[in-house]
Amino acid sequence: MFRDVSSCNTYNYGDALYWDSRYIQEAGGAFDWYQRYSSLRPFVRRYVPTSSRVLMVGCGNALMSEDMVKDGYEDIMNIDISSVAIEMMRRKYEFVPQLKYMQMDVRDMSFFPDESFDSVMDKGTLDSLMCGTDAPITASRMLGEVSRLLKPGGTYMLITYGDPSARMPHLNLPTYGWNIFLYNLPRPDFKRPGGCSSTKSYLEPIPITEKGLLPADFVLEDPDSHFIYVCKKMDDTELRNIPTYPLTSEIL
Repeated sequence: MFRDVSSCNTYNYGDALYWDSRYIQEAGGAFDWYQRYSSLRPFVRRYVPTSSRVLMVGCGNALMSEDMVKDGYEDIMNIDISSVAIEMMRRKYEFVPQLKYMQMDVRDMSFFPDESFDSVMDKGTLDSLMCGTDAPITASRMLGEVSRLLKPGGTYMLITYGDPSARMPHLNLPTYGWNIFLYNLPRPDFKRPGGCSSTKSYLEPIPITEKGLLPADFVLEDPDSHFIYVCKKMDDTELRNIPTYPLTSEIL
């Protein structure tokens, strides 16, 4: 599990100082990474009931949480490593009781007890950590915290540039106990060659292989598209029903 450089540059995206400086320069603007809520809404509504207690990690100054509240969501805790972003958003939404904001590092969310949330939303935060030189360690710390905070039956929804070869080795670990569903979305501004329309349904999960990879015949319409991983935390009954395979001499 190496550092993922597919969407990285020279910035240290895991550093609070970088983000504090950036949000100061942006002076109160709003920016949604990757996809807007209108594109993600079908997936969110399918897997996250509006009554859910939601944790939005790496919220930044995005409109995602605001749009979710407008769509009926009742309880969204937003965290970010940048104190500048959090203070800005607290002021902006001080009269919106459904939205709460805290400065916090996703690698240590010990402020929250185990199984505190029905859903964790991540639009680019894991990608930011994957750009660091210690990516495997920081990714493991973050994902371990996400798993700890999810209630059984809850979902971690990850929107990322990382294809299964780069993300499944981190996500598909037995310790997390996740059932994973994979989707793919073109960028919002993607234009197909010749202006042709697509008959492809983006709402159908992609059947990944036993090794956690894309099928050999799967073609990305947009080479720079986004992947959506819906990681559903199994409850005790589901975990007990997972088949076990004894070690044999051939495996050893």
